[in-house]
Amino acid sequence: MATTIKIDPVTRIEGHLAIEVTVETVNGRRQVIDARSNGTVFRGFETILRGRDPRDAPHLTQRICGVCPISHGMAASRNLEAAFGVKPLDNGRVMRNLVLGANFIASHILHFYHLAALDYIDTSGVIDMAPWTPRYTSGDMLGGSVAATLVGHYVQALEIRRKAHQMGALIGGKLPCSPIFAHGGSTEVPTSSQISQFRTLLGEQRRFIDDVMIPDVLAVAQSFPDYYGIGRGCGNFLAYGVFDMDSAGESKLLARGRYTDGQLGDVETSRITEYVGYSRYTGASGGLAPAAGVTEPDADKPDAYSWIKSPRYLDKVHEVGPLARMWVNGDYRLGVSVIDRHAARVLETKKVADAMDAWLNELQEGRAALRSSSVPATATAEGLTEAPRGALGHWITIRNRVIDRYQIITPTNWNASPMDDLGQRGPIEQALLGTPVADMASPVEVLRVVHSFDPCLSCAVHMMRPDRDKAEVVVHTRPSI
Repeated sequence: MATTIKIDPVTRIEGHLAIEVTVETVNGRRQVIDARSNGTVFRGFETILRGRDPRDAPHLTQRICGVCPISHGMAASRNLEAAFGVKPLDNGRVMRNLVLGANFIASHILHFYHLAALDYIDTSGVIDMAPWTPRYTSGDMLGGSVAATLVGHYVQALEIRRKAHQMGALIGGKLPCSPIFAHGGSTEVPTSSQISQFRTLLGEQRRFIDDVMIPDVLAVAQSFPDYYGIGRGCGNFLAYGVFDMDSAGESKLLARGRYTDGQLGDVETSRITEYVGYSRYTGASGGLAPAAGVTEPDADKPDAYSWIKSPRYLDKVHEVGPLARMWVNGDYRLGVSVIDRHAARVLETKKVADAMDAWLNELQEGRAALRSSSVPATATAEGLTEAPRGALGHWITIRNRVIDRYQIITPTNWNASPMDDLGQRGPIEQALLGTPVADMASPVEVLRVVHSFDPCLSCAVHMMRPDRDKAEVVVHTRPSI
C-alpha cells in the first residue's frame, strides 16, 4: 500500500511551503518514493517594479523577505552598477560586505537553533510550552541532559542573533532592511565609534560560533550518523559568489562556479532557463532565460502544483546554498546529505565571521563611500550575489529611464522548485526520495530533509488563501500500482 502524507504548511521556515510525499515499503523499508514541493504564495514583485525609477529597486526588493533583505539590497545595487556603468568606492564595498556578513551570521544561527534543531531533540519534561509544543517526536530524538543543553543554547542564540542584527544596524543604518544600499557603494560614511562597536559585537559572535555552535552541530552529526546517507538530492551545485574583495568584483571570499555531473565549471547566466510546466504561470512565462523573463500568473493552470518556477542550468537541476558555496570554493567536499548541509553552513558561518574582522581594518573613517552616477535612458544588466540560502540574481531592463522589466531568481526558486518540463524533480523533491519514515503520523524525517535546505518561500514566489490559517497533516492511503 502506498500512503500520501501532506504537510501543509511546513513550519519553522520563512514563508508558506507545502510538502506532499508518497510513502511505500520497498525492500522491507518504509520510505518516500515520490515528492512534491508546493510554494503556496504569490506576490508579484516583478510587476510592482515596472514603471518605477531604477534607484527604487534596492529599497523595494529588500521588502521581499524579512530574513535576507540585505542580499536583495546587494543584488539590486550590483544590478544598477552594471546598468549605470559605475563601480562602488572601496569604503562602500566594505560596508556592504559587513552588513551582508552580519545578515549571514544572524540567518545561519537562526536556521540551526530556531528552525532545524527541534527536529533532533525531544524536550518532553524539559520545557513543555510553545514554541516547543505541539511537536513531532520520534524514538531517535535526543532527550534528557542533551536536550536541556540545546534548549539553553537555543535561548542563548536568540540573544546572539539579536546582537548580529545590532551589529549590522551599526553600519547599515537599521535592520532588517538597510537604507545604505545604493549603486556606487553606501550612503553611510563610517565613523570610529561604529567600527569599534561593530568589532566588539563581532567578537561575541565569533566566540559563540567557535565555542557553542560548531560543537552543537558536531554533536547532532555524531548522534545521527544515518543522516550522512539521507537527503542527497541532485548532487549538482551552483554559486554566484559573494563578498567582493576588490571594487571590480572579480575576487570574492566565496567564489562563483558550479559543480555539474562531477565536474567544476564556470557560470554563464545565459544558460539558465526557467521552466513552468508544473508552476502556476502561463506558458509564455516558461522556457526563457531570466534576462528575458516573464511573470504572468495562471492560478487555475492544469497539472500545476506550485507558485515556484523551475530554474535549470544547462537543463540540469542544481542545488544552491552553503553546501554549494563551500563545495565550489573547495572548503567542504565530504559528502552531500542532511548532515553535510548543516556542517557546511556552520563552517561558512565561521569563515564569514573571521573575514569580517579583517574587513573592519579596511574601513577608512570619515571617507566617502558612494560614487554617484545618473540613470541611463536605456540599459540591460544583471546583479548576482548570494543570500544565506544560496544564489540570488536580479535582472533589469531600463527604457526611458524607468524599469521596463525586472526579474528575480532566488535561492528557494532553485531548491524548492517543482518538476520541470523535462520531468526532472527539483532539489528538495529529489532529496526526499528514499527518506525513511518510521511513524506516518509524525514524519519528522521528512522535515529533517526539508529543513536542511533552509527554504525561504517569501523570496521564492514573491496568493495567500485567507481561509487557511492552520497547519494540516493529511494522510491518504491508496493501493500500490
